[in-house]
Amino acid sequence: MIERPDSPLVARLHASPNIEPRRGVAKPDMLVLHYTGMKSCRRAVDWLSRPESRVSCHYVIDTDGEITQMVAEADRAWHAGVSAWAGHTDINSRSIGFEIHNPGHDDGYPDFPECQMAAVASLARDVIGRQSIPPERVLAHSDVAPQRKIDPGEKFDWARLAAAGVGHWVSPVRHDPGDAGIRPGTSSRVVAAAQSLLASYGYDVPRSAELDPATVKVVAAFQRHFRPERVDGHIDTSTLATLEALIASLGSRSCPVD
Repeated sequence: MIERPDSPLVARLHASPNIEPRRGVAKPDMLVLHYTGMKSCRRAVDWLSRPESRVSCHYVIDTDGEITQMVAEADRAWHAGVSAWAGHTDINSRSIGFEIHNPGHDDGYPDFPECQMAAVASLARDVIGRQSIPPERVLAHSDVAPQRKIDPGEKFDWARLAAAGVGHWVSPVRHDPGDAGIRPGTSSRVVAAAQSLLASYGYDVPRSAELDPATVKVVAAFQRHFRPERVDGHIDTSTLATLEALIASLGSRSCPVD
């Protein structure tokens, strides 16, 4: 159980019993951002602290910016579920999890308030600084679990975070409304190239050269994070150019491999 906050930004502690030791890593090297998908932050914190929920996270950030810590950073929280990134599948052991209160796509999906985004940015800077988490390892739940999850979604302001020194970002290439892109079911060398680029960035994506249903979800996850202007899972010029620019901006950096 958590006894003291890891960050001076924490307003209160509310311990979750859904924890265990990290497996195979000494410390986290990823930060994964979620939305709560519940009507109120109070209900989300309550659910995350119930043994029967089988879920937990390290921090919850309310719409007013209040930060609650539920699991010590040294411990493994149960927030990512079945997920993968850069060849790793135990994302819970490798990551810190933030639950950012928002009722989600099924309940109106409101904008994330500025005071909440400011709190997320401040807490993220504190965590990644202490844990030495690289910018390209600050990810969405939908990035590591694209077949199951769409949070925190296309309204989450990743550019705002990047401007505050959190995460990896390039300005997305503007989408041409006349460019419908490669449609689902299409097989081509362009699809194969896109799959290869997505995999090199870290996404768990098929290597089929076909824009199959699983690849569509991965492309949509990429768009939600890095090209939110249009999220449809189609491989259009804007999506591909943004992906290429994102990878090029990494330079010699790469995701850590055990």
